[in-house]
Amino acid sequence: MPANLFPAPTSYVIEDKNGNLLNASIAGDGQWRFPFNENVPDKFAKCITTFEDKRFYYHPGVDPLAFARAFVQNIQSQSTVSGASTLTMQVIRLSRGAKSRNIFNKLIESILAVRLEFTHRKKNVLALYASNAPFGSNIVGLDAAAWRYFGRSPEQLSWGEMAALAVLPNAPSLVRPGKNQQELLRKRNFLLDKLSAANIIDSTTAMLSKSEPLPGEPKPLPQLAPHLLNRFKKDIVAHQQSSSNKSLVTGIQTTIDINLQLRVNDILNRHHRQLQSNQINNAAAMVVDIESGDILSYIGNIYTPADSSAESYVDVLASKRSPGSTLKPLLYASLLSEGKMLPQQLVPDIPTQINGYAPQNFDLGYDGAVPANRALARSLNIPAVKMLQQYRFQRFYNVLKQCGFTTLDHPPGFYGMSLILGGCEISPYELCGVYASMARMYLHQKQNKGKWNGEDWFMPQYGQRSTVNGQQTIASAQMFDYTSLWHTFNAMNEVMRPGEEGLWGMFQSAQRIAWKTGTSFGFRDGWAVGFTPKYCVVVWVGNTTGVGRPDLTGINTAAPIMFDIFRTLPQSKWFQPPQYDFAYLPVCHQSGFKAGQYCTDVDTMLVSKNAQQAPVCPYHHIIHLDKTGTYRVTANCVSPSEMVHQKWFVLPPTMEFYYRQRHTDYKVLPPFMSGCLNEIQAAFEIVYPQEGAKISVPKEISGEKGRTVFTVTARNNQAKLFWSLDDVYIGETENFHQMAVNPSPGKHTLTVVDESGESVVRNFEIVGKEQGY
Repeated sequence: MPANLFPAPTSYVIEDKNGNLLNASIAGDGQWRFPFNENVPDKFAKCITTFEDKRFYYHPGVDPLAFARAFVQNIQSQSTVSGASTLTMQVIRLSRGAKSRNIFNKLIESILAVRLEFTHRKKNVLALYASNAPFGSNIVGLDAAAWRYFGRSPEQLSWGEMAALAVLPNAPSLVRPGKNQQELLRKRNFLLDKLSAANIIDSTTAMLSKSEPLPGEPKPLPQLAPHLLNRFKKDIVAHQQSSSNKSLVTGIQTTIDINLQLRVNDILNRHHRQLQSNQINNAAAMVVDIESGDILSYIGNIYTPADSSAESYVDVLASKRSPGSTLKPLLYASLLSEGKMLPQQLVPDIPTQINGYAPQNFDLGYDGAVPANRALARSLNIPAVKMLQQYRFQRFYNVLKQCGFTTLDHPPGFYGMSLILGGCEISPYELCGVYASMARMYLHQKQNKGKWNGEDWFMPQYGQRSTVNGQQTIASAQMFDYTSLWHTFNAMNEVMRPGEEGLWGMFQSAQRIAWKTGTSFGFRDGWAVGFTPKYCVVVWVGNTTGVGRPDLTGINTAAPIMFDIFRTLPQSKWFQPPQYDFAYLPVCHQSGFKAGQYCTDVDTMLVSKNAQQAPVCPYHHIIHLDKTGTYRVTANCVSPSEMVHQKWFVLPPTMEFYYRQRHTDYKVLPPFMSGCLNEIQAAFEIVYPQEGAKISVPKEISGEKGRTVFTVTARNNQAKLFWSLDDVYIGETENFHQMAVNPSPGKHTLTVVDESGESVVRNFEIVGKEQGY
């Protein structure tokens, strides 16, 4: 007797955490055959033994009394009217396939049935029968029959429904739901009468059960998680290939909450109708429990199989997409953890070009300087690039790898500075896993006594009691400290984008949420990821074809869905302040740097222990004024005893130029007294071009040669500047310092001189001169 009596392929089946069917696919041989289920409902056990084998629990696999009865009946009728097969013998016959029904095969079945009874308990034999008996059409097994005929699990069936199923294996080709209804009705009622006569059910239950409708044509199975089913199939194959155990398990009880799955699916479909008006066809969402890492809802795409052009079969949660700005919080946390930056430290937000890469903010404007936490909250691109330049993209690439991102397929140089603005590809599944791990790590700081526990950092799991998609530890080395995580969470709680303050009001809720949006280049991907101490939610919106659409931004498309999902989840309190790895540091109120001796307002801030090595405020200086406080002076023109010494907040010229446009309270430096030489500060600065810039000047739409505009900022609004290109004078400017020029291709030198003779020089190169739009 083979060890595996039924080697036939089975359907892939996934259930929610409570055993509710989410999705199933037909087996490889075209049968609806669910995986073996060792649990047989008591109703079915009583129905099938009463109808097929009333002495099942007493015979050794073969029933001598039934043999004697069948022998007499067959002799009297001079034909086969009774087979005397026990349930155990039927299990053997089913396992042997389509064999001729003759005396020889009956003898073989009898011998093997006795052997089966010696090696298996009665409940195991019954489970083998229930999982492999034919129930008409292409339906095999009780589980598949219950779902196909009644749309419910076997445990939820009534006595009348279970009796109707129990009579089917006796003659599945003759008695089929939807056809031969009278014969099916007769057999079901006959069984109900036998159950009543045996006092298994009372007469009232039998009568009421007879009034129940018979099953009709097979029902379609639930399709509540088609993408998770396909993911399970792939994971099963991968697990089988990498494991010494080659047995194929095609059924799994997942961690999904079916009620939440339905709610999230409804939310996506509701938003989908609006998104389609902008030709945005796809969206995906996932909800993860922070503490356990269990996936509670998995919607890989809005499933519309009837519309093949939408490519709704693509599981976006597992797909590689450009993340936009969603990685910025990880850079912020990295800088804080290593003490390279303080939470509210000013970061330059000025025109920037790094090796030909010129990032732009979403609103195309500049703040001059912005606190790092506000730069993160507003998702400003230029400050992010400045921070990455300070941290170095090679190191940040390694941080992303350590976090668990597996889709960075190229070396760090391939991505460069664009790494922080979506120049790589990640999956929504892994993004959610990283942020959920950050929250989990922070929540466990007390139980871990402030130490890093790598076992708290793992990707989300959907497999309950299974090695498939089980918990896998990722981060073995500490990447972030608790204080830095806390500051990062708070900055993410204040997320806002320039010009979108009105939209922010829509998202206010009673609970605090750390969240981040992202928009890929070309408006192809809209992202939103958020978390509380209990849940992490990720949402992606776009077209799987990669086609961009106007207004396809994370804040406009994905964020509303994410907040709708959070509204359906239980609320939780915000993260408590850190209990480990913190220190108190005097911090300059205006600059956010560690306070220096000239800082006027000093705050005490809770920071990472590593913050002690953070730089001192570079923007507060002592300036020397005349007695009236109107002009700056030097020792060249005024005696030190006649000077007034004052602390002053001074930004570099370019930062100051943009900063004071948005901060009317910014006090510019007083002018120098006539006759005093500026030995302290540069009077002006070239904003564009930067040193070594490579500039491509396209043609105008009219076809004429394009021009490039150079910009200089000066502290003195009335300053007059003189411009030269390659030692050739090209003009002068006053008050507003911009110069439109048309240099030839090649290397050039720009020189700008003020009235005092101070000069600034920039070298640049013009490339691609004749390139059109």
